[in-house]
Amino acid sequence: MREQGAEPKSLLEHIEELRRRLLRALIALAVGVVVSALFTNQILAWMARPVGGLEKLEAIEVTENLGVFMQVALLGGVILAMPVIVYQVWRFVTPGLYPHEKRYVYALAPAATLLFLAGAAFAYFIMLPAAIPALLGFAPIPTRPRPANYISFVTNLMFWVGISFEMPLFVFFLAKVRLVSPRALLRNWRLAFFLIALLAALVTPTGDPINMALVMVPLTVLYGLSILLAYVAIRQPRQAEPEF
Repeated sequence: MREQGAEPKSLLEHIEELRRRLLRALIALAVGVVVSALFTNQILAWMARPVGGLEKLEAIEVTENLGVFMQVALLGGVILAMPVIVYQVWRFVTPGLYPHEKRYVYALAPAATLLFLAGAAFAYFIMLPAAIPALLGFAPIPTRPRPANYISFVTNLMFWVGISFEMPLFVFFLAKVRLVSPRALLRNWRLAFFLIALLAALVTPTGDPINMALVMVPLTVLYGLSILLAYVAIRQPRQAEPEF
């Protein structure tokens, strides 16, 4: 991160910095996947609880269990590496921060991790218990889920709900670079509510109003939090335009 008064970087220097940031993020992801792989069997048992345990799943392909194992290990690696990944992105895209603004960097990485975990926990503890019985009992047909299908369903739901919970930090960054303002967010609340409803319809497994409401309520609260964070982001005006 460049100090105030530092010389602007050339294009080649920016490319080299991007390469370094990507390499560090990939290393963090690789380490996270290795650590996650050590506990993947326990994670699989935990993820199968909403459907009644691993004994309720039935694999029909030779490589299915291996694919499920790798998928869960990758998701765990992403979660573990999230603080490092967010930190590297922040350091690259905000070279114009002044010293008094650096405190935001130290709060961003843990906040991003906590929000992602909150979204994943919301999907697991709130959405899945409501969605699984509705999906399995939708028609009077005996259903024995496959591990690949079930784990993919659960991991995708937890991942995308976790990403949607990052909305306050995303809005904070946009406000920091003066692309949005709290007043604009308040003025366009109807559009925001429509987009939240659309997102809820996309990530909700069953698509019924009750499950959609389970997603829309926390996202609406997060939108309100985003407005507050946007106000915090613009409260201290920059002393000068950033140099790139």
